[in-house]
Formats: sequence, structure tokens, C-alpha cells
Amino acid sequence: MAKKLRKDMTLGEVLLWNEIKGNQLGFRFSRQIPIDEFIVDFYCKDLMLAIEVDGSTHYHKHHPEKDEERQLRLESLGVHFLRFDDLDVKTNIGGV
Repeated sequence: MAKKLRKDMTLGEVLLWNEIKGNQLGFRFSRQIPIDEFIVDFYCKDLMLAIEVDGSTHYHKHHPEKDEERQLRLESLGVHFLRFDDLDVKTNIGGV
């Protein structure tokens, strides 16, 4: 599943990946990484930091609750989160 998600990244994910891949921020990030039973968009192991890009599907019925449960579970494992709206990534990558 993670391999498929890496292949089928959204435009917002591609734009953000282009900004953080390599060691551009001084830390190595990976994309579409399985943690526990979930897959996070981007992950820095050294910082235990997950970055999520929330597209329109994240705002449909029950999805916000699922996102919150997922995030709480991963935070209980020590993972920190940054969450950005897909539109913000597309229109304000510098601010993101």
C-alpha cells in the first residue's frame, strides 16, 4: 500500500516533497511510511515527526474523526505531527 501511495502522490504532496526531500531542511524525510497500522505522508525518524497533507477527502463525513483517532494513536507512540491543508501547500508553499 505504501508503495502505491508513493507512486500516486497528490499535487500537494509532490510540492511539499520537493521542498523537504534530500536533506534540504537538515533532516532526512521519507514519504508514505508505515507506522503501526497507519501510513503517514512524510516522516522524519530523527525528529519522530509526521507531516500530513490533508486534501478534500479529509473533510468528508467521519474522516476528521478518523484522522484525530489516528493522530492520537501515533502521538501515543511518540510521533509528533504537523498537518497542512492541501490548498495551503499549493498556494503558499513558502509559508508551509
